[in-house]
Amino acid sequence: MAKYEHTVTTEETGLTINQILKRNYKFSSRFKTKMKYQSLVDLNGTPAPGYLRPEVGDVIGVRLPEETSDFEPEDIPLDIIYEDEDLILINKQPGIIVHPTKGHPEHTIANGVMKYMSDTDQSFKVRFANRIDMDTSGIIIVAKNANSQNELSSQMRAGTVVKKYKALVEGIIGEDCFSIELPVGRPSPESIQRAVMDEGGKSAHSEIRVLERFSSEEYGDHTLVEVRIKTGRTHQIRVHLSHIGHPIAGDSLYGGRTDLIDRQALHAYHIEFSHPMSGERVSFEVPLYDDISAAMVTLR
Repeated sequence: MAKYEHTVTTEETGLTINQILKRNYKFSSRFKTKMKYQSLVDLNGTPAPGYLRPEVGDVIGVRLPEETSDFEPEDIPLDIIYEDEDLILINKQPGIIVHPTKGHPEHTIANGVMKYMSDTDQSFKVRFANRIDMDTSGIIIVAKNANSQNELSSQMRAGTVVKKYKALVEGIIGEDCFSIELPVGRPSPESIQRAVMDEGGKSAHSEIRVLERFSSEEYGDHTLVEVRIKTGRTHQIRVHLSHIGHPIAGDSLYGGRTDLIDRQALHAYHIEFSHPMSGERVSFEVPLYDDISAAMVTLR
């Protein structure tokens, strides 16, 4: 069974187990309740109540209930950019879905994570703290336990997670920086396509910053933009950019041409959040995927 362990320091003399854990870990309220009623805390290897006051050098352990997923392990390449006891961050390639669905029950990132677990002798339930579209590349987070997932979900609801994308769009965008605040919804349950909808849509906020502009006689004008999303609606960036007349290159679903690149040129390149256990503010970035970089070289 996985376990967090902490050795009591001189500075923690006189504190209870609960107080020491609060100082060192950001456990969610739900997990704290589970710790109490399932006796998941021990002192020097023996189950102990949270009101005890340990001595310097004692070891407090918090056991995590053993969990697993039943996805079939598959040998799918994973570009892991960070891993610790609580999280795995993956730079997802385009053309592969994150989580199994009815339409895509296998060949997903989740299947690749199951194989990775087997290879590294780990066992945890696969929980994605964020997701991106099949043909969008970039950073996704796997939470290794419920506490980490709950904490990250709370941060996302509170708007404290910074998520930035880079997108290559059609046409020249004149403004250097601007915001799009238009509700996004699903006009028809028969289609996956979303649209700006004044009625029935959910609030959606995207901040746009121009990074580079391109003019090409063969492929036309394009603009590379950075998009920071303040909300996480399905297809939000694709819908917003298409709505203002600048569809993402390669995004045929929303009007983008496919002669320059054969998938939407959208990459989740930056994420920043407070680590769910330590509370430390952390950030990660990955470079543009090769096909988007090649498209930019072509335009130049």
